[in-house]
Order: sequence, then structure tokens, then C-alpha cells
Amino acid sequence: MDSQSIREALSGCHIFSELTEEQLDRVRRHSHVIDMVEGESLFFQGDDAVSFYLVLSGRIKLYRVSPEGKEKVVEIMESGATFAEALMFMDQPHYPVTATALAPSRVIGVNSKDFKSMLRESVDTCFLLMGTMCFRLRGLISEIDALSLDTGTVRTVSYLLHQAPRERDNFELQVAKSVIASRLSVKPETFSRILKNLHEREIVSIDGRKVTIHDRDAMISLCSG
Repeated sequence: MDSQSIREALSGCHIFSELTEEQLDRVRRHSHVIDMVEGESLFFQGDDAVSFYLVLSGRIKLYRVSPEGKEKVVEIMESGATFAEALMFMDQPHYPVTATALAPSRVIGVNSKDFKSMLRESVDTCFLLMGTMCFRLRGLISEIDALSLDTGTVRTVSYLLHQAPRERDNFELQVAKSVIASRLSVKPETFSRILKNLHEREIVSIDGRKVTIHDRDAMISLCSG
């Protein structure tokens, strides 16, 4: 990927959209492209946070591992998403998660220290970055509410509705069921029971990664309580 292509990719990302031409070139000079194969890790939980990232293609799983070795998927980042940018504002930051490719992926890593220095020159970029972090914070608050108030069935149905194309009742899951279960904070065996129950109720059926929605109205009704 040449310098011009990197520059174009950066300019298409909203948090870089208010940079001047000179600033964009500076970011490009302090950026690097990383191609990852499925299963490869970009960084590990506890590593020094020296860069933040823009996903150009593929899918990156962000997850934490407990002292007991249990994995919890925090987020799944897809094309166009940025992550780890908030860490640049911390003293001696460390990545709180591990980032691993769920599919062949390409990301751009941006040097956090240099970008933080440049933010002092661009108020508009500061506000864009603040907006991104606030949006993510609202998402985390909503997730906490869902984990506290919604059942595993509701979280599962909500996830499937979010993944489903608006005008189609057939689609494929983009990640493994075990990853989805971790993302929804349900045990794999519980997730399997939920899917079986939805199938028996003729609401949704899943064969491998192929999903068929039989009763979208029932799914919406389950989510609305």
C-alpha cells in the first residue's frame, strides 16, 4: 500500500476529516499498514499502547482474558472503525484488551504520541475525537443496561435483528457462534439452548452460520418486552 493510498484511507475516516493537508501528511508519515491473517494478534492485553488503529478491511476482535483464562469479547471492529484512540490521553497507557483478527484483515496503525501532539493544533479534530469517544461511551452504557435488564434470549434476538438485512430474511453470521456468545455475555451452551428454543418456536432457525428469520414481528416483540 503506497503513501498516497494510505493518505486517502486516512482522509476518509471521520476523525481525520478536519485535518489540514499538512497535518494529514504528518499523520501518514507516522502511520504504518499491517496485514493480518485470521487468528493473528495485533497486540495483547497489557502491552504498551503506542498506536491506535483504523480498520481498512476484515474484522478485529477485542477481548479480555480473566485470571481464570475465560475470554470476554468486548467489541468486534469492522471496516471503517477506529479503536484504542482514547488511550493516548492516559499516562503510561497499556492496552486493556487483546486485538485478534477474525478474518484476513488490514489495519493502519497511527502513532499515538505524535497524534496527541498534533491535536493541540486542531480544535476541530479534538471535537471529532471527543464525539467518537462519547458515542462509544453511550454504547457501553447501553450494553451495561442490556446486561443488567435483558435476558440472554432478548440479547440474542436483538443481535440477530441488528445483523439481518432490512429486506431479507436469510443471511450469514460473520463470526463464529462462540464469539457471538462471548460478545453477548452468555455461555456457549446457553446460547445453543436459546437458538434451539427460537427454532422450536418457529421464530429463527440457524444452520451453521446460515440464519433464516421466520417471524420478524415476534423478534421485535421479544426485544420490546
